[in-house]
Amino acid sequence: MAFVFRWLIRILVGLFALTLLVAGTVYYLASRSLPDYDATHQVVGISGKVEIVRDNADVPHIFADNDRDAFYALGFAHAQDRLWQMTMLRRTAQGRLSEQFGRRTLEIDKLMRRLDLYNLAVRSVQVQDAKTLSALRAYSNGVNAWLTEINKGALGRGAPEFFLFTNEIAPWQPADSVAVIKLMALQMSGHLEQEVLRAQTSLILNPLRLRDILPDAPNTTTIAALPEYASLFPAVPRYAAGGPTPLDPLSPFKPHAFAGASNAWAAAPSRSAAGGTLLANDPHLGFSAPSIWYLARLELTQGGIIGGTIPGVPAILTGRSDYLGWGLTAAYVDDQDVYIEKLNPVNPDEYLTPDGYKPFLTRDSIIRIKDESPLTLKLQWTENGPVLPGSHYDLGSITPAGHVTTVAWTALSPADTSVSAILGLMQAKSINEALSRAKGYLAPAMNLVLADGGSVAMKTIGAIPKRSPDHQTQGRMPSPGWFVNNRWQGRMPYVDNPTFTNPEGGIIGNTNNKMIDRPFPRNVSYYWGDTQRVLRWKRLMQSREVHTRESFIEAQLDTVSYTARALLPLVAANLWFTGEAAPEGTPERQRQRALDLLANWNGEMNEHMPEPLIYAAWMRALQDRLIRDEMGPLAGKFTHVQPLFIERVFRNTYGAGAWCDILQSAATESCTDIARMALDDALLWIGENYSTNLEALRWGDAHQATHDHSVLGEIPVLKWFVNIHQSTSGGDNTLQRGLTRGGNVKPFENVHGAGFRGVYDFADPDSSVFVISTGQSGHPLSRFYDNLGELWRRGEYIPMSLDPALARAAAAGITVLEPAGGE
Repeated sequence: MAFVFRWLIRILVGLFALTLLVAGTVYYLASRSLPDYDATHQVVGISGKVEIVRDNADVPHIFADNDRDAFYALGFAHAQDRLWQMTMLRRTAQGRLSEQFGRRTLEIDKLMRRLDLYNLAVRSVQVQDAKTLSALRAYSNGVNAWLTEINKGALGRGAPEFFLFTNEIAPWQPADSVAVIKLMALQMSGHLEQEVLRAQTSLILNPLRLRDILPDAPNTTTIAALPEYASLFPAVPRYAAGGPTPLDPLSPFKPHAFAGASNAWAAAPSRSAAGGTLLANDPHLGFSAPSIWYLARLELTQGGIIGGTIPGVPAILTGRSDYLGWGLTAAYVDDQDVYIEKLNPVNPDEYLTPDGYKPFLTRDSIIRIKDESPLTLKLQWTENGPVLPGSHYDLGSITPAGHVTTVAWTALSPADTSVSAILGLMQAKSINEALSRAKGYLAPAMNLVLADGGSVAMKTIGAIPKRSPDHQTQGRMPSPGWFVNNRWQGRMPYVDNPTFTNPEGGIIGNTNNKMIDRPFPRNVSYYWGDTQRVLRWKRLMQSREVHTRESFIEAQLDTVSYTARALLPLVAANLWFTGEAAPEGTPERQRQRALDLLANWNGEMNEHMPEPLIYAAWMRALQDRLIRDEMGPLAGKFTHVQPLFIERVFRNTYGAGAWCDILQSAATESCTDIARMALDDALLWIGENYSTNLEALRWGDAHQATHDHSVLGEIPVLKWFVNIHQSTSGGDNTLQRGLTRGGNVKPFENVHGAGFRGVYDFADPDSSVFVISTGQSGHPLSRFYDNLGELWRRGEYIPMSLDPALARAAAAGITVLEPAGGE
């Protein structure tokens, strides 16, 4: 027995030692790719010495003798800190994920090849202006210089991820940067899915009930009646959906609820306590580790520029100079139209046009798949755009036999000058100059909020399709592609894009809300990203005669839900303070306890409070009960609470109270009955998933911000080190927006929000502040991987100063680039 015991001890000790050895080897190899921020590099492609001073938050401050060298150094810094992220963005745009991940990403690659974004980016390079071409080439050379350093110094393949996947990294090209912008446009587009959803819903609901569940934005007065989708395509069957499609974290195709959002507002000197303009901006995108945002400062010939960049793009997308501040919000321009194309029954390689049948533009594309034979994909284009598969956003469900579906989209341009416009904008010195330089911007359409020394302005930038007044569906549903009146007629003139300069009240801003009410076809859009946050924003802006940097920060971090304050009195009107006290331990008593909590709640979606979880679970259960019987499986498409819908139902707007009656039951249920049943459903769900002790609940336990690594975040053990989860306040409709996952699995996880926050004060520009949601480094072993995450969670910021001395004070390191061979 002693002999067995001794050998058992030896085996355990040996296994422990082997584990330590393996762990040590893995750590050593992974840590080799951590960049040395104090190194000096001899590089090819610069004309003079360049310094990359990383401050104590790891924000690079780049000092160069000329602009070309500054952009070179930005590419070098991006590659040092975010190489894996950059290569993944490029692979996604190219439709080459399957080379790394096999069949898992094949459908993604197929769609990307059909859209042909990367080839369009390649063709767009040649139409950039000379300064932009110089910047793109210099940036690419900077990225490639770091790749050279990796190979020369055996620096751990550049990132730990490359030990698990192929370490083949092609040189960075100018087209790659253009493609990243096009990829952002794809991630922020939602009108295609919205058109499909409206068509599907119109097949099972009458026009009044359709307007309930897909309502127009308030104060919309220019709506014309649309034909029923079934009258356009009689052969399309009544549709039954299977619910939302599972999301792959590697997919750029997001549901329309995640199509991009943002807040941005500015105050003129007359509304600023210090007498200078103020600007706040927090763009909203999907959370990830690392964040899509990367903070940087460039010292260019006309002065310093500081703000948020996206790795892969040589530009400050939101930020400030000494002269100008700029912020962006998603404009929700209707820049996509879905077309149903009729095939030639004699020759399926032809489709019907206003001039008769024409052949598709066709070419083959080879997709290489890990551990499998390559796949040859046949790509087809019509005059309207690329042919898409029926599986994409359920297009097949609204496409009759003998037809295919195409999409027209402003980003599908081979002459996309968006990068030139961005680079021109960030070097402007006044609002007028910025508006002029933004003219060439194409996609994704954005609202540009500007502040200079004495003025504020906002303009929608990006191409807005010009449609015929006789368009059959006004771009709100798929339309027959062979009628000339349904086809685009070019773009609206830039001067027609909504523009607001120095408003009388001195405050300007946008929360993705409807900006303008113009009749079709000059209406910009029927589908907007917000009807709720804007109401809270207006109240906060109007509550002060003058604003400060601190009041703008307070508004940016506000977690009071106007939606909760508006809906609860409607939904619970006949439930509050009614009936006798129920016995302890009964569902009735639990319901009374929940109602008591909500009755005394001010609508603040605070992470430490129970009321936000009770409210959110109740509204979710309520909407499901209201729509499930009328819509069947299609109800699964509505993954988030629609506040305007619930308001219409409980106000019985145009008979919307009919949704409360359960069709399959003999009784006639009232809205109070449904509200009570939904609250019981919600409390049962909360008890099963969290606790029956309502007072002990925490919203933050359900509303965890999930910054997950798109690849390593799914691997057991590794995910504990690479994923960043934080308890957060806010919700779907608060200014500090934390959009929930929706659906049935962890529905209240915070997955989409302000990965960047910035507040710029032109009374004292160096007092401006910014922050991102994770850290600057994409390397999990770096101390800068998540160093800004806790500040972001607590609503804190770091200085956004252009003072070189402040950057150098307690710097994390100074990287020096010198011309190789004494260039």
